[in-house]
Amino acid sequence: MHSSLARIALLALWVCCNAESIVGQQPFFTDDPAVTEPGKWHFEFFDEIDGLQSSQYPNLRQNTANFKLNYGVPHNLELDVDAPYLSISRAAGVQRSTGPGDTDFGVKWNFRSAPEFERVALAVTFYIEVPTGDVRQQLGSGVTDYWLNFIIQKPITTKTRINANLGFLFAGNTSTGVIGVQTIRGHVFTGGLCLLHDFNPRLTLGGEVYGGVADTTGLGRGQLQGLVGGDYELRHGLSLTFGLLGGKYEASPRIGGQMGFTIDFPAVVQKSSVKQSPSSNFRIR
Repeated sequence: MHSSLARIALLALWVCCNAESIVGQQPFFTDDPAVTEPGKWHFEFFDEIDGLQSSQYPNLRQNTANFKLNYGVPHNLELDVDAPYLSISRAAGVQRSTGPGDTDFGVKWNFRSAPEFERVALAVTFYIEVPTGDVRQQLGSGVTDYWLNFIIQKPITTKTRINANLGFLFAGNTSTGVIGVQTIRGHVFTGGLCLLHDFNPRLTLGGEVYGGVADTTGLGRGQLQGLVGGDYELRHGLSLTFGLLGGKYEASPRIGGQMGFTIDFPAVVQKSSVKQSPSSNFRIR
């Protein structure tokens, strides 16, 4: 699995030679209000290795390789699709599971932007997750999820900002493999709070608290975790992302680490028809 993922990652890095500026929120689970510009593509990849809670035994570790592709459309809208590839390690004598997980399709609307640091930015996302993962191997939930998430960003200074999320899962659950709230019936409430600071034009660091709770009783209904990390712009259009995380309750990893990258591609029509001149982009991240 790891050799295949390495080839995919190297291929994506090679393609990035024509990439442009970064928009996104990785490695944090708390989303920001930024959307990809119309006609442009944004790609994200991360690999996360998590040690699981003792209550998950015989499951010991989960490796999540996640691929996400965004496309910007007019009226401050963004179309999203992301899919994980999972590997779940178990105790001796218990077979491990490897394969694709459930696939997300979503739309994001930034209905209030914030070019000035005094102003609050607002956005909303709606996701549908379809059960493409194998339920028998715990790679998928076996249910279709419908998730609405509200996003608010409040700048504190020109370099520091707070992102807050409040989500409501109408049906399904938030699980990816064996991590996440795993209720099947009922609703799930999610929330996140993230503080970010730009230390220089290339480096952004931050921390977040993220969690969820179901309105039904039972194991796997609660999630609470924290993450510290950031992103470093390697070149114009390519950033390296990294994070360390840990949590409590069965739905959260006990401890974990994440590495990834993000790429923005220029619009095909613009690239072929006109030579673009450098422009200054407001970086909401």
